[in-house]
Amino acid sequence: MNKLLPIILAVCFATPAFAEEGVVQCANLIYAGTKTSRCFSDQFLSTMQQKTAIPAERRFRSVKLGADELFEYPFVMMTGESSFFLTTKERDNLKRYLNSGGFLLASAGCSNKDWNRSFRAEMKKIFGEESLGEIKMDHPVFKTVYTIEKLELSKSTGEATIEGVEVDGKLVVVYSEEGLNDTSNRAGCCCCGGNEIRNSMEMNVNILAYALLY
Repeated sequence: MNKLLPIILAVCFATPAFAEEGVVQCANLIYAGTKTSRCFSDQFLSTMQQKTAIPAERRFRSVKLGADELFEYPFVMMTGESSFFLTTKERDNLKRYLNSGGFLLASAGCSNKDWNRSFRAEMKKIFGEESLGEIKMDHPVFKTVYTIEKLELSKSTGEATIEGVEVDGKLVVVYSEEGLNDTSNRAGCCCCGGNEIRNSMEMNVNILAYALLY
């Protein structure tokens, strides 16, 4: 990790999309009107700073998907627990954002099947039928900070997979239909109905590091 740190910091401080004084700001998307996450753990932002010395703001900022403000953030997250439809402006904004170097972490809250169906449908509308593909375990996103050999599920002995969207060979979306919410570090969010990924905090650190490094 020590060999990667200078590169990550160089990217961080040289990129105009970051906050003043080089502090990385991450956004929680408001989409389809008023839908947003009120429960997604931001613990991975603090852990990222502790593990890599990258100065990350420790709380998400809320930003509307259809707003120009979206482009001020290098990394955004999107989650929820019910079906939704994006507006045409939101779809256009998200596509332009991802094509311009932005990164999206998406997670079906509590493994919600309705949200999963809606998210997949929106990705197809934006990027085409084959937009989402499985990310294999030898991908760099599993090794940026933590070496992750498997994704453990919270309520079963099986292993999870994550999916992604690439633009020009670079991963710009990471998605989990099981969910990547680190509920153990989010008071009042038990995710009783879901089977989310148990080592999601480590995975989210890796995803953020990948977004900044690659």
